[in-house]
Amino acid sequence: MTFIRAARSPVDMPLPYFQDKVPAGFPSPAQDYIEKSIDLNKLCIRHPAATYFVSATGISMVDAGIFEGSMLVVDRSLDAKHGDIVIASVAGEYTVKRLCTHPLVKLEPMNPNFPPIVLHEGIDELEIFGVVTFSITGFK
Repeated sequence: MTFIRAARSPVDMPLPYFQDKVPAGFPSPAQDYIEKSIDLNKLCIRHPAATYFVSATGISMVDAGIFEGSMLVVDRSLDAKHGDIVIASVAGEYTVKRLCTHPLVKLEPMNPNFPPIVLHEGIDELEIFGVVTFSITGFK
């Protein structure tokens, strides 16, 4: 995992947002008008002072849409709960995994080829460094 930087106060940068949805199946004719503008800073960053970016490595989270090189938007102000994807440290090693709090506390990969990290109370030290709120993956 490569830590990129903390998020600064977002600068408004509205971009065109088309109201029509694009089907992932058969194409449909697109509308020729813009419904409104959208600012990705406002969409992705709710708490700028508590948000940072990190680049993911590996393939243990591919079923969650997190791939090698995906940029993750992480919010430290959110309390991690069961089912959240988190940045965590176990025994001093950083990882991105899905947090499971019951019936056992464990960090689950989102790839069936990887085993979960089961945490043993009083033995394993788990530290949560934030909740992943967005994954940004480029295609080119």
